[in-house]
Amino acid sequence: MESENPPPRPQPEPFLPNIGFNILLPIIILAQGHRVTESAALVLVVALAFPVGYFVYDLAQRRKANFISILGFVSVLLTGGVGLFELPRFWFIVKEAAIPAIIGAAILISMATPWPLIRALLYSRKIFDVERIQEHLHAHGSEARFNRMLNQSTVFLAGSFFISAILNFLVATHFVRTEPRENPAQFNAEVASMTGWSYVIIAVPSMLMMMGILFWLIRGIRQTTGLSLEECLAPEHREKASAGA
Repeated sequence: MESENPPPRPQPEPFLPNIGFNILLPIIILAQGHRVTESAALVLVVALAFPVGYFVYDLAQRRKANFISILGFVSVLLTGGVGLFELPRFWFIVKEAAIPAIIGAAILISMATPWPLIRALLYSRKIFDVERIQEHLHAHGSEARFNRMLNQSTVFLAGSFFISAILNFLVATHFVRTEPRENPAQFNAEVASMTGWSYVIIAVPSMLMMMGILFWLIRGIRQTTGLSLEECLAPEHREKASAGA
């Protein structure tokens, strides 16, 4: 009897096309589209076409939803919508701060549910060998200590999003000073400038905070289970670590 081959694992999302089609190209179009056409609606549609098109292409290639495409689409839609409907600048700034704040609040609220988001974002089977960790926690009688540590990690993770919300508010307030109805082209240019600087001012610190929380979580897992770093990792990561050793 022939053994069935396991289904192929989804390929990782390619970094450069991801950033280019979902973030950089829409930003450039929103900022420079007025040089080609005076139609703000057309500029918005063209800018949205890139994350939507890449989402469909990537889904067909990898059979897996591309989170960056979804995030890029929502961000471009909200940003372009402010300019298209000539909403006050205030609402754009609110949008920039509200998105990470809502994520942070959802992370905290999820602590009271059977599906805490920390288990999807950090303590997930994509990163850790959850079953092995749970077995060792039970063997060491350290489930309660681990759960307290996981709750602390959840608070830290939510706090990182709240810090991002504050930084988003400050950066948007500083860079975006033009009302969309007064000068849509200038508004789009300021949004593009703000987005570029936000990667330095917001994305890098946020990434460092996320990495710090992850390492703190790994340290806690090792202390409560007695497992080594390699033993904590999901099987596919252990294979890569062993191959590189």
